[in-house]
Parts: sequence; C-alpha cells; structure tokens
Amino acid sequence: MLVRMEQPMTHPANDSHRVWDLPTRLFHWLLVALIALQYASGEFGWPSMQWHYLCGYATLALIAFRLLWGLCGSQTSRFGEFVRGPRAVWRYVAGLARGDATHGAGHNPLGGWSVVLMLASIALQATSGLFASDDISEEGPLVARVSAATVAWMTRIHLWNRYVLLALIVLHLVAIASYGVLRGNNLVLPMLSGHARGVRAQSLRFAPGWLALLLFALAAAAVWALVAWGEAA
Repeated sequence: MLVRMEQPMTHPANDSHRVWDLPTRLFHWLLVALIALQYASGEFGWPSMQWHYLCGYATLALIAFRLLWGLCGSQTSRFGEFVRGPRAVWRYVAGLARGDATHGAGHNPLGGWSVVLMLASIALQATSGLFASDDISEEGPLVARVSAATVAWMTRIHLWNRYVLLALIVLHLVAIASYGVLRGNNLVLPMLSGHARGVRAQSLRFAPGWLALLLFALAAAAVWALVAWGEAA
C-alpha cells in the first residue's frame, strides 16, 4: 500500500527533493556493514566465523526483505520503476556519451541493472553459504540436509562467487566516483539523507514504515526457520 507524501513539484530543478525512503537507506548501509564483516571474518578470521554465520543469516534476511520491498515498497525502490529493457539502457548510455543523459528520481536504467546484478550475487553468496563446508571444522547449517555432491557444488559456488561480488562492488564504487567527478553528481549523500538535487520534478509515492517492519519481520522469521530446520538434522 502506498501513500502519497509529496505534491507535484513545480520548484526549480536544483531544489532538494525526497527520493529514498528510510527502509531502503537502512537496507543499503546495513548490507555494506554486513558484507564488510563477512569478508573480514572469511578472509582474515576476524571477527570469528560465528560472526560470519550470523552476518550471513542477517544478509539473507535483508535480501529477502529487499525483494519484497522491490515489489510493494516505495516508488523509487520498486523494481518496476528502475529495471528497464535494453533499448532504454542503450539510450541512457548514448546520452552519457553525449553528456546529456537524464533520468527521473531513483536509479537510472544502467544503475538499475547494476542493482539487480549486485542483489543476485549477494543472494547467491548468502544462499550457497548455507550449504558450504571446508571439510574440516566449518559447515553451513543445511549441509546435513543435502547430498555430498550438492555440498561440494555449493562450496565451489561460495568460493568463486565472492570474486564476482568483489568485482561488482569495485565497479559500483568506480561508477559512484565517476558520477561525482565527471558529472558533479554526488550519489552518496542522497542515500544518507534521502534527498537529492537535480532530479526531474515529479510526484513520488512512499510506502509506510509499518509495512517495511512487517516485511522485514517476515523475512527474518523465514531465515530463522530455515536455519533452525537445518541445524535440527
């Protein structure tokens, strides 16, 4: 359910307008922290692997929430608003090359697919970790529920997908820096404050906070139930 929070805008284009809701911003920064902790624990052993597991479960819950929020959340967070077809992406890229690319509030057509790829890679990493094992002392909670072949396959995916995820993160950071340096468009501040300047004037709809809490509670409960089921084997 969406509620209208802003009236149609008639202000100058350089005015600051609300673009990102609080649930989307919290999701973004919590995910950044969780991925950093998981990388540190997996690569350097600090914090402990127990934290690696806990952060992995939290990441899976966040991803599940984001998928639900992308279907029924605020306008700029919905996949239908920013996932565009090849023609729209090509037009935007061509506009970038000419220096006259424009788009509405939220993700641009190219950035939209970047978000999809990032979410897919993170989801794959968190899910495969549930079935991964090092054959020594560490194993995911669902290892006992599947065959040895499945465990070996998921472990390989977990090991190799981390490089894919790291590459996507680097590309994401390069894109953010490029927008800031070449186009003078700071993409970090809007994800902190929720407001952006220079977006095309339009009326945006924002979902209520209680809906975000409900969806996250459902996502967290589902992950908890899955992990508990695996550990009961």
